[in-house]
Amino acid sequence: MEIAVIGSSDFILGFLLAGIRKTYAAENEEQLRSHIGRVLADRDVGILVLKDSDMERIPRRLRETLEKSTSPTVIAIGAEGAGEALRERIKRAMGVDLWR
Repeated sequence: MEIAVIGSSDFILGFLLAGIRKTYAAENEEQLRSHIGRVLADRDVGILVLKDSDMERIPRRLRETLEKSTSPTVIAIGAEGAGEALRERIKRAMGVDLWR
């Protein structure tokens, strides 16, 4: 399973430097939706990383789909309470609470 990152060029730069190969620059909402669709269709992607502000910019239906997704597991970075949300997503995806 691979990690995919979608966001502005500045956001994805650190992930590129860390060796993440599936990074997609999205400078507007159309590119953001297009890249999300591509990643959701890619069966090799196990984790999708987005910036929390980008998550808020996408249409409500797509956001709900991402929030419920277990494959890939979607992680929004920068949101308050993200630790608890991440815990619940991992628990739903793996069926195990890693914090216990």
